[in-house]
Amino acid sequence: MEQITAVRTLDYKGLACPMPIVKISMEIGKVAVGDVLEVHTTDPGSIADFPAWAKTTGHEIVDVQQEPGLIRIFVRRKK
Repeated sequence: MEQITAVRTLDYKGLACPMPIVKISMEIGKVAVGDVLEVHTTDPGSIADFPAWAKTTGHEIVDVQQEPGLIRIFVRRKK
């Protein structure tokens, strides 16, 4: 598996839906096209919400990693 290098890590732990999506929507435009953001969330809904958001906005979910008490989502800006 390739090493994913995120340019920034966004801490959305403790935020309930839809706040992680609202916040990533505001942050994704602040990085260059092709850059990856790493999102830390505790909201189980994010596992479905982020891919749905990426599909509608044209960005890419590079990886989703689940650990006890933490979900790490890697999002690549595509446009």
